[in-house]
Parts: sequence; C-alpha cells; structure tokens
Amino acid sequence: MQQSNSNFEYGGDGDINREHAGSAFLAFANVVCVIAGTGTLGLPAALSQGGWIGLLILFLAWTMSTYTGIILVRCLYVPKQRLHTYKDIATTAFGVIGGWVTFFFNAWILLGAPILYMVLSGQNLSQLCRGTVGDIGDTAWIIISCAIVAVPFVIVKSMKEVAFMSAFGALATLVVVLIVLVVACIDEKNQVDVTHYPVIWDQFPVALSTISFSFGGNVVYPHVEASMKKPKQWPKVVAAGLSVCALMYFLSAVPGYYIYGTDVKSPVYNSIPDGVPKIICLVLMTVHVITAAPILVTSFALDVEEMLNITVDRFGRIWEFVLRAMLRLTVMVVIGVVACKAPYFGDLMSLIGAFANCALIFIFPVIFYFRLTGFRNKPFYEIAWCGLIVLLGLVGLIFGTIDAIKLLIKDFNS
Repeated sequence: MQQSNSNFEYGGDGDINREHAGSAFLAFANVVCVIAGTGTLGLPAALSQGGWIGLLILFLAWTMSTYTGIILVRCLYVPKQRLHTYKDIATTAFGVIGGWVTFFFNAWILLGAPILYMVLSGQNLSQLCRGTVGDIGDTAWIIISCAIVAVPFVIVKSMKEVAFMSAFGALATLVVVLIVLVVACIDEKNQVDVTHYPVIWDQFPVALSTISFSFGGNVVYPHVEASMKKPKQWPKVVAAGLSVCALMYFLSAVPGYYIYGTDVKSPVYNSIPDGVPKIICLVLMTVHVITAAPILVTSFALDVEEMLNITVDRFGRIWEFVLRAMLRLTVMVVIGVVACKAPYFGDLMSLIGAFANCALIFIFPVIFYFRLTGFRNKPFYEIAWCGLIVLLGLVGLIFGTIDAIKLLIKDFNS
C-alpha cells in the first residue's frame, strides 16, 4: 500500500471535473465560516477550564491542524484517480473496516456540529425574543432554525453552491469578536476578584478537547477542495483560513479569560453586559451558525449520496432531486430532534471535540498519510512532529471524552 510522494500531484491526470468549480476565495470563506464560530465562542471558557496553558495548546492545535489539513487532501491524490471523501482515504489505507470507522467519526462531527449550531441558534433567538410575542421557548426556536437551514440544504446540491453563504458568515464572526473585545475591555473596571490559573491539570484534557473542536474542518476539506478551480492553491487556502481563525481565537480567548477569569461563560458574549452590543452579537452569531450549518450537512449528504449512488445518470433529474430531498429532510429531522434534547452548549462542544475531532484532526490524517505514502521516506523532524500530533490527539480523545461525559451527566442530573 505504501507509495512514493512523487505520485502525488494536485489536479493531476486523475483529478475530478472542475469545469464549474469556484475560486480560492470562496474555499477560504468556507474554511473560515465552518471553523471560526464555535471556537470563538467557547475558547475563553476552555481557558477557564485548563488555565493559561491553553494558549500553548491553541497555538499547537492551529499549527497541527494546518499540517493535517494539507496532508489529508494530499492523500486524496495518492491513487491514480482522485478519491472523493475522507472515508475513501480510510478505505484505501485500511480497507472496508477502516473506511466505516472513519465514516462513523466523520458523521459524528458532520451531524454533531450542526446539532450544536441549532442548540445555539434556538437559545439565541429565544433570548432575543424574551418578553415579546416571540417568546416561545428554546425548543420551538430550535425547530424553526432547523426549518430555515433545511431550505438551502435541500435546494442546493454541492459545496460550491453553499459557498456564497460562507463569506457573510465569516464576516459576522469577525464583527462579533471585535464587539466582544471592545465591550469586555470597557467592562474590565467592573470586574473584581477575578481568578486566573496558569494550569488546571484535572481539567486540562476537556479544555484540550474544546480547543481541538475549534479547528474541526477536516471533515469538509475534501469537498471544499473539490469545489476549487485551482486545487494547487489548497495549502495556501487552508493555511490562510486557519490563521484567520486562530487570530480571532486569540482576540476572543485572551481578553475573555483575563477580564472575566474563571467566571467567563460559553458562549463568551453571555459574559458581557446586557445592551445593544450583546443583542448585535446574538443576532450575528445566529446568522453565522445558520449559514455554517448547511456547509457541514451538505458535506455529510454528499458522502451518503455517493455511497447510495443517488445520481442523475441513474435516476434521472426529477427522481434524483426527490430522493436527495427526502434524504436531506430526514437528516434535518434527526438533527432537530437531538438538538431539542441536548441543550448544554459548552459541555456538548467538549464531548464532540474529544470523541471525534481529536481523531479526525490529529490522529487519522497522520496514520493515513504514512500508510499511503510511506514512513521511511520522511525526514526525522516530520516523523517527530507527526508523533507529537498523534500524542496530543490521543490525550484529548481518551481523557477529554471521559471528562466531557461526566460534565454532561452532571448537567442532566441538575
């Protein structure tokens, strides 16, 4: 199975049809829109869980996820014919069992993150409408949010067609970061007896899992890269996208934890005083998650539709649309039902990050890369770097999952 790196070439002879593909900027917007929102909201609380050492982990997660995002897409091109999905890479590397294990983790993220987004959207809309005729509760607003997302999800077909929503979602996230930064700095004088810790060892793994969730774009990268007209620009696109996200994370995490300490909330804008800035944050982040959710669920749907061979060539244009619409509506119903029963945003994000993202971001790309391209042909420093990536992923996966489950049990019991 091991092959030489010389076989790899972005957009080589075995590439897919890119006749109607989009620009590198749209791919960049997709990356930022999918990744930035939840990390921006949850990272100040992650620092409150693990202490200031979380900034080091944030830096490592940024650099490591950039590297694994590049090598993951590189694995798509190792065979003569470009692979299509994360599952295809796993199947090529480790057979059918490897493919299905990866698909399970992949589905956990591609469905788990939209569930998280719908929970956040429902909570935000309920909070915005409190005391008005729109005060109908979190559950009703979660259902409405799912219905809104279902419209573009069912109508559009590919990642390129949902890319237009990404630019606005990315801009909304940046505006929220700046608002929280300014308002929190103004509010600093009102905070007394603020507590900080250099490191909190017993909470470190769950903080690591939350931080890893903040860079969880690997699940959509194969489809985002497939939507690009010039695939050779992918390394620059993923590096630029993750760097912009990391910048927003530092702008949110550092002042959020410094000003509010261990009392900082997740989402972080719940820590700033009530008023117009907070209302703007609620509106913009609701718009963001509603625009980001179709990107994730579309990626999941494309994987399933390929597995089921739901194509125009097989069923014709009308029946292909009918079957695709039925499948996607079913997906949204499942997301809505689970979202209504899982209202704990911060701890839910920790569980998703620990259980699936640590594997998909840090562990699997490295293992697949070595399996498909060889081990001995890599320089020592790259092997050592990859070993550190896998170690970080294992710590977050094992210990972070245990701690996150304990926190969720505590939430439901209370």
